[in-house]
Amino acid sequence: MAADLLETQVIVVGAGPVGLMLAGELRLGGADVIVLERREAPTTESRASTLHARTMEILDSRGLLESFGTPPNEPRGHFGGIPLDLTLPSPYPGQWKVPQTRTEELLQEWASGLGADIRRGHELRGLGVTEEYVEAEAVGPEGTVRVRGLHVVGCDGEQSAVRRLTGAEFPGTDAGRELLRADVAGIAVPDRRFERLTRGLAIAARRDGVTRVMVHAFGDAAGPRVEKAGFATVAAAWERVTGEDIRGGTPLWVDSFGDANRQLTRYRHGRVLFAGDAAHQQMPIGGQALNLGLQDAFNLGWKLALEVAGTAPEGLLDTYHAERHAVGRRVLSNIRAQALLLLGGEEVNPVRALLGELLALEDVREHLAGMVSGLDIRYAVGAGDHPLLGARLPHLDLTTDQGRTTTTALLRTGRGVRLDLSGARPGGVLEGSDCVLVRPDGHVVWAGSGEAGPSGALRRWFGTAQTDLLSVKEISCH
Repeated sequence: MAADLLETQVIVVGAGPVGLMLAGELRLGGADVIVLERREAPTTESRASTLHARTMEILDSRGLLESFGTPPNEPRGHFGGIPLDLTLPSPYPGQWKVPQTRTEELLQEWASGLGADIRRGHELRGLGVTEEYVEAEAVGPEGTVRVRGLHVVGCDGEQSAVRRLTGAEFPGTDAGRELLRADVAGIAVPDRRFERLTRGLAIAARRDGVTRVMVHAFGDAAGPRVEKAGFATVAAAWERVTGEDIRGGTPLWVDSFGDANRQLTRYRHGRVLFAGDAAHQQMPIGGQALNLGLQDAFNLGWKLALEVAGTAPEGLLDTYHAERHAVGRRVLSNIRAQALLLLGGEEVNPVRALLGELLALEDVREHLAGMVSGLDIRYAVGAGDHPLLGARLPHLDLTTDQGRTTTTALLRTGRGVRLDLSGARPGGVLEGSDCVLVRPDGHVVWAGSGEAGPSGALRRWFGTAQTDLLSVKEISCH
């Protein structure tokens, strides 16, 4: 019997945080979306637990932060295990501790509430691409299902089935070293923040009666694992490095990750796109991996929604690759540097000492903090040298009578009025501009004063949809 054929506009493969974020953004833009996820239920593993300042701003712009409550905030992070003050101008400076299970739960509620069709227990087995459409074949609880859409987006992680089925080029380096980790109940070991001992690196943090331990023995190579690391492996490495025996504890979760570093050559292959770990593989140092993926989805969602509606200006969808590939490349580079500092032996100590001295310089601290937090991202959005072009405006509230939207906004400030943009550009105050034109992802694409208008930027970024999308909003200035 022939498999059922479902019709949609966008097929998202993967219902992790990145796929769910993208599904919600697509629905906000009016696109129909079906999400295929091979897992039958959301993850119960803690995995990523850090949300950085830019991600918090994004979640706030979609009205999602209230559901998170008041998660623990830590102003200090690290760069390669060296303490780093992450405080920068933002409503949400530092890093926020939210278990991935909670992030995924809330994003699913949000996307589902907006009308995304999320189908769990559906494993992608085949993918066909023509000039007019894409067709996915998945095996679900009731048999084979075929889904046809205009585009498919792989948000299905490091072992992406979409990437495998399309043969997308994924150059880079395999893992040479790994960090073992486990959440363990019933042990009493000292808290350790990137403690470098003679034989290796040890990290321990206790919260709510559970201790997360992470360990790397200097000189240990990752090598290809036939099966997932078990608690016995973690306990043996912990004892070898610290001299402490944690075998009597109860492991709640065990994992390991290596320093593999790969990035797709292209994030877009015609009707096939990639986001999150399907587009880039990196060691999750400093919580950057999850945040990078969520920001991919935030950049892509509104553009793809315009594309499937047939109202996108020519080349709009290609700006997703142009903007996010460059950001991903920079993040992967800083993660490689951090992996060397974190997992290297005595040979990296002189470099660590020098970097520790440099971090005492405020410009160096701000540079690294901006990179890690995502607050320094600035896109090349058009001609001109205005200091705000491409920068983000973190304080936007695009609430309309119909609720929060992904519309662009023309923000009128009044001629000569001082507009406090310190959150977008450290210390920045704009004088003499009538208004700024802001994309749905909060980045400025035009700023001007006098008779100069935003019509050119509207045509470039919104094409035939410019009239419907434009939301003119007066703002109160500081």
